[in-house]
Amino acid sequence: MDMTKTKVLLALPSDVLDRARVLAGRATIELRLPVSLQIVLRVLIEEGLKQSNSPKLLANFERQATAVRDIRRAARERARVELTAAPARRPPFRREVPRRGNASATARVQRTNRHA
Repeated sequence: MDMTKTKVLLALPSDVLDRARVLAGRATIELRLPVSLQIVLRVLIEEGLKQSNSPKLLANFERQATAVRDIRRAARERARVELTAAPARRPPFRREVPRRGNASATARVQRTNRHA
């Protein structure tokens, strides 16, 4: 198998990943060879690309692209609602804390004045 490797980050729903793991387990038992999740995903992609003219494949693309678009649209809407509903924020109250060197010097002066 000639490979030029490229790394890809793939976000999958956990149920799809679980099904692929089950498939890897079945293949491992059947073939008596270790079949990794990576191998299963690679084969599924290759087999899917061979069927690139399939109407079922195109329907699946449409379903997934629509789902992603709907999720992003809902997230934008939530963000817009949160921005308009949130009251204007005031900066947090900050109490002045005397510097370490000045505070101890002030305390020494006050102590010496009490004794005088």
